[in-house]
Amino acid sequence: MSEITPELVRHLGVLARIQLTDDEVQTLTGQLDVIVDNIAKVSQVATPDVPATSHPVPLENVFRPDEAADTLTRDQVLQNAPDSADGRFRVTAILGEEQ
Repeated sequence: MSEITPELVRHLGVLARIQLTDDEVQTLTGQLDVIVDNIAKVSQVATPDVPATSHPVPLENVFRPDEAADTLTRDQVLQNAPDSADGRFRVTAILGEEQ
């Protein structure tokens, strides 16, 4: 049996700024008690000879391979820019500094 009490659940509700009714406190007390007991069971099974895992099955890379392709020229990149200067995008200062 864990140490989850109705008073602890009420305290957690206050910390979370959740107003709980008496029925909700009773329901959550039982549910949290079961959760804590199950975590304790898992902790008993976890031994040093069992390797830690982040996922139950191996994951595979689902990305496509990189392939070299033609790139845009500077003129193509800047053709739709609202403003450009010296082969670059021209934008307004955002930090209050004049350039």
